[in-house]
Amino acid sequence: MPRIVDHDQRRRELAAAVWRVVARGGIGATSVRAIAAESGWSTGAIRHYFSTQAELLAFAAQLMMERVPERIRVHLENASLTPLDQVVAVLEEMLPLDEERRVEVLIFVMIADFTLRTPGIDAARDVAWAGTRYLCRLSAARLTGTPEPPELATPLADPALEAHASRLHVIVDGLSLQALMFPDRMTPEAVRATLTGALREITR
Repeated sequence: MPRIVDHDQRRRELAAAVWRVVARGGIGATSVRAIAAESGWSTGAIRHYFSTQAELLAFAAQLMMERVPERIRVHLENASLTPLDQVVAVLEEMLPLDEERRVEVLIFVMIADFTLRTPGIDAARDVAWAGTRYLCRLSAARLTGTPEPPELATPLADPALEAHASRLHVIVDGLSLQALMFPDRMTPEAVRATLTGALREITR
């Protein structure tokens, strides 16, 4: 009887190999040859599933982003946390404060770079942007006790609060890149202090 191949599982194995390569060598190490060596596959076998390097990296990024919502849900449902603590915990999931999240941010930066140079594969980048904006809107609403956005792309009803959410999005992205590029200066403690300060401004 011929062996049944789980193609979805094989794609996930390749994505995991991409994450390991990024964790060790950064964005510049993600050649198809390096990923083939990490996964134990031939470059030909990889191209059977992904015709280009960009497609493979986009898939790895999309799969990576699917892991974040579950962690966020746990924070939002934690009734022992204050609204401020909930929001801090949620937004910290998008910041490189440990090795897992550092790799996630690296993957996002990598796919953002690829989509700027390779038209037609920008879905992962757009999904990540929309997800971050939604969480910033949700954070602003939860901090002020106002209705939370019902859908991913729905702006907050209060224009002033929507403006706060927009600024918070910029702050989160800026903290993410600075913590990634300058970890000695932007320590987890410094990142948390900056983030908490920005969130307290919303409550005022």
